[in-house]
Amino acid sequence: MNVPDDRSPEPAVEEVSGQSTATGPAPIPMIEADHLSKIYGIFIATNDVSFTVNKGEVVAFLGPNGAGKSTTMKMLTGYLSPSKGKARIAGFDMSSDRLEGSRKLGYLPESGPLYPEMTPYSLLDFFAEARGMSKATKRNQIEKVVDICSLGSVIYKPISKLSKGYKQRVGMAQALIHEPEVLILDEPTSGLDPNQIRGVRETMTRLGKEKTILLSTHILQEVEAMASRVIMINEGQKVYDGPLEQIDQNDVGLDHVFADLTGHCPQTGVKLQKTFDD
Repeated sequence: MNVPDDRSPEPAVEEVSGQSTATGPAPIPMIEADHLSKIYGIFIATNDVSFTVNKGEVVAFLGPNGAGKSTTMKMLTGYLSPSKGKARIAGFDMSSDRLEGSRKLGYLPESGPLYPEMTPYSLLDFFAEARGMSKATKRNQIEKVVDICSLGSVIYKPISKLSKGYKQRVGMAQALIHEPEVLILDEPTSGLDPNQIRGVRETMTRLGKEKTILLSTHILQEVEAMASRVIMINEGQKVYDGPLEQIDQNDVGLDHVFADLTGHCPQTGVKLQKTFDD
């Protein structure tokens, strides 16, 4: 006689990146700061900063001037070697496997690597060739990033003659030329007017649908428009890491939260002095 088996069926198990999960794909780390510190003599630029950005996330990286944002980003990209800790891009250690990690990474520093005597086309052609692309691949990729970054009207003009907004778009295009999975962008809208900021924001919104992005900015409206998570550092140390919707639980405004977490007066913006009891 067959006895019915009334046990609940076991959930399907998926294997993702070496891990099993019964609830779906496990998060895939694409940007990893593992206890990163950068020390110059007696000056500590960053101190034991750790966080992970998983595949598909758009994360805002915030902090006041001098907090250590750019230093952290440079360590993540392999541009600077950390005094302590590890930086990984798509699982590659940026100290020992920088070339492999760089193939997965598009990096836009605050002052982009632009050559003023070149045109956007010649610059993109140069970077594509430096990455070993064939002629056919170069042509296709240049056409693609020119369309994404809306550079068609200036593609053959000298970069020195372009507005800052267009220069930022050229910098973005060079970061995208090799179709990276990860983007690290340091102040991509710095110094732009409202119309230029809107154009960059639209580009970022499109890219955020398929890339993993770590974005440094001082414009808090951009955070609310584009990011799902916030990481904040102050004086070289991480002071917040969490979902955007949880950072302002008291509904006082992101600017007030930013001031409070970075030791400034929310009303005046003046830096508060620490007491001996702090």
